[in-house]
Amino acid sequence: MARTIQSLERAAAVLRLLAGGERGLGLSDIAASVGLAKGTTHGLLRTLQQEGFVEQDPSSGKYRLGAELLRLGSGYLDAHDLRARALAWTDDLARSSGESAYLGVAHRHGVLIVHHVLRPDDRRQAQEVGTMQPLHSTALGKVLAAYDPAAYDAAVGAGLAAVTGRTVTGAEAFRRGLEEVRSRGWASEVGETWDGVASIAAPVLDRRGAPVGAVGITGAVERVLSGGEPRPGLVAAVRDCARAVSRDLGSGRF
Repeated sequence: MARTIQSLERAAAVLRLLAGGERGLGLSDIAASVGLAKGTTHGLLRTLQQEGFVEQDPSSGKYRLGAELLRLGSGYLDAHDLRARALAWTDDLARSSGESAYLGVAHRHGVLIVHHVLRPDDRRQAQEVGTMQPLHSTALGKVLAAYDPAAYDAAVGAGLAAVTGRTVTGAEAFRRGLEEVRSRGWASEVGETWDGVASIAAPVLDRRGAPVGAVGITGAVERVLSGGEPRPGLVAAVRDCARAVSRDLGSGRF
């Protein structure tokens, strides 16, 4: 068996940890989480900072991912066939729905956002390309778990932890919910990941009819829902977008 390089494994562990920290992490927290001495961790962080992969907030001293990772990652995303095929369609989805549009793929135990079209208004928003969302509590994740057995196993294996008080955490309830997703061809969630926020998503299929991603919208509950249910026009817009991207990928299922 080929030997691995320990320093690279440790650096990768630090980067993965920082990827999940929204507001940055301090040296002690990072060292404790990756199981390394503070001196070793500080050396890793200093090297990663010199290469631009990590940044340190001068006021708080906390570390976060650096801009160099975004530059390297954009090369992967630009070459990603799914994202390339979905660019125009997700732009249209955001414009027609008035909400943020997302394209996600299953990655490890979550949903990797590979494309994000900001909501078409003047309010301040953050670009979320490259971030991870839960598989079990988001509409994107539920779609992936419903159509991809590997994503389902990853979601259940991660423990179905409560993100908010509305998150479905029971394995049986989660399984039944995914059956409904497959039956109707789309997923939704209300306040399961963020309070006051709802989302709708549908699967993107390739020429074999296999799920390769999910597309959806996210917005305030009062805009996405009507009478406690997702607005039919928004559901139709999301499904039309998913069908269009799937057709561009050669799927004949729809």
